[in-house]
Amino acid sequence: MLLSDSKINLRALEPEDLELLYDWENMPQFWDTGNTRQPYSRYELKQYISQINKDIYESRQLRLMIYDITTQQAVGTVDLFNFDPYHSRIELGLFVAPEFKGKGFATSALHLIEEYVFSFLKIHQLYCHIAGTNLAGITMFTKENFSSVKLTSWIRTVEGYEDVVLFQQFATNYRKPE
Repeated sequence: MLLSDSKINLRALEPEDLELLYDWENMPQFWDTGNTRQPYSRYELKQYISQINKDIYESRQLRLMIYDITTQQAVGTVDLFNFDPYHSRIELGLFVAPEFKGKGFATSALHLIEEYVFSFLKIHQLYCHIAGTNLAGITMFTKENFSSVKLTSWIRTVEGYEDVVLFQQFATNYRKPE
């Protein structure tokens, strides 16, 4: 299975991705909705990249770069994490850099990762948490027929508490896009 379509490919991290990851991981505007509370150093990210080659069953996670085939540049990342083989579920994180939003990269990446998770890994459930203020994310996952549950006051932000929508897709409901 090749993780690509006519628009993007999902590829493993390369040492050359260090500066992009450094910039993206250190964007404080995204810290509230993730689990980051402080900046990452280049050293930490360099260590992470050098050790990321473990099998997903060993590391319980996988990070891939979203690579625009047309412009030949990385535009974001896909993270699979909190992998629980016993319960056959895995959490999804999708990031598209602000300058590339609205161009269909997230939807393409979602389709490819769904195929990978359900057809190749044979996982039962793919899920993600989307901040209530992330209307583009909520629209995309709703349009892609993920089921949802609202989690009230789930994350703390600088403005107070914010709701999160838990989206789930199950292998039994997954239909490969045409």
